[in-house]
Amino acid sequence: MYHFIIKLMTLTFKIQLRGIKKPPVWRRIEIPAKSTFEDFHVFIQVAFGWWNAHLYQFQHRPYDGGWIVKTPSEYDDNYFYDVVDASTIYVSAFLKKMGLTKFVYVYDFGDDWIHDITLEKVDEKKTLHCPVCLAGKGACPPEDCGGPWGYEEIKRLFAEEPDSEETKEYREWMGMEEGEEFDPTRFNIYIVNGILQKLDVSSKMWKKV
Repeated sequence: MYHFIIKLMTLTFKIQLRGIKKPPVWRRIEIPAKSTFEDFHVFIQVAFGWWNAHLYQFQHRPYDGGWIVKTPSEYDDNYFYDVVDASTIYVSAFLKKMGLTKFVYVYDFGDDWIHDITLEKVDEKKTLHCPVCLAGKGACPPEDCGGPWGYEEIKRLFAEEPDSEETKEYREWMGMEEGEEFDPTRFNIYIVNGILQKLDVSSKMWKKV
């Protein structure tokens, strides 16, 4: 259904986690034009520090009943959505065809991590062989922590009640050392780019990380 000619270019996106403040959690990344949505999913996972442990989907707006780009499943209900296979469609071509500069990436349908994505730049004179993280802020929330509310509660506990039993339980659950502090500002762009540089633009990149 979606077949387009791909030009050599570079796309720059700002991706920000919805509902997280003080500090906000966001990344700015450049991706090659010949990147599928499945590739883009991998780039986001690496840039933020997620574990690729849950389902995901791209949409115009969260659960809006329109199109969905994802890895198809036998359990998909296509009655309400136009489901597109993420491994078969290029990000650049799809956005141009749909006239989109803003859309979302939803990760983990239990915690509902909504990433607001903004296309900031299309550079038709620059080509990339692998994605690059240009900037970012804020630590990635722990997987399965209860979504934005749960993450905000974790930050509050570490800041206000570092020695409480509940904080100790979180520290153990997160694999931290006894008495170790949680730094919500932690983000290492060099580690992120070290991983991204090992990726080739192909739809099965996650296995190469």
